[in-house]
Amino acid sequence: MSGPSRLIQPRNLVEQVADYLTQAIIDQEYAPGERLSEVQLARDLGVSRAPVREAARLLESRGLLVSLPRKGFFVRALDADELGDVFDLRLCLERHAIERLALRYDAEAEAALTRQVERLCEAAAGESESRRIEEDLAFHRLMIALAGNRRLLQSFDGLAHELRLCIALIAKTHEDPDSISTSHHLLLEALASRDPLRCRAAIDYHIGVARDFVVEAIAKSP
Repeated sequence: MSGPSRLIQPRNLVEQVADYLTQAIIDQEYAPGERLSEVQLARDLGVSRAPVREAARLLESRGLLVSLPRKGFFVRALDADELGDVFDLRLCLERHAIERLALRYDAEAEAALTRQVERLCEAAAGESESRRIEEDLAFHRLMIALAGNRRLLQSFDGLAHELRLCIALIAKTHEDPDSISTSHHLLLEALASRDPLRCRAAIDYHIGVARDFVVEAIAKSP
């Protein structure tokens, strides 16, 4: 038992450091474009530099960090074009998912999504921005999971880390608890109609409003 435990422990440590950095980036403890100090992070977390470096490489593959030769790792700063691309891909995935879900929507799916909206509204009314982001992401992931296409879900999961950055930007700009509740209940109402075209229009509006607002805000920022 001791052998396998020693083998997996370093990987667990890398994941823990990656989770810590992800949360710090989402909470904007590190500003976009800011350089991460491996030495300082290793000292703060009480680990060696090796897991910090591996965690940084992992987050680079997830789109949260970028590396520059001989300079280190920097927090990724999404520009307007990159944000537009992320939202565009998200819209393609969720548009297809909600149309599929409309054709198979039942009481069980409705109950599951309603419970998730309740959790999202509860989180939105609280002080934890990170929890709000996770509950928002969980709603959309659940919707895609219920659509019944595993490849679609895998694609969404691959985009999830960049989506966290996008949702964080939305949260910092214009969404309040009331608008969050209303916008997600509109999706539930569209699904309850079981009309794929109405569902497509609802998700286009839901994602499109957020995309246009954030992309415009970023484009105007210095």
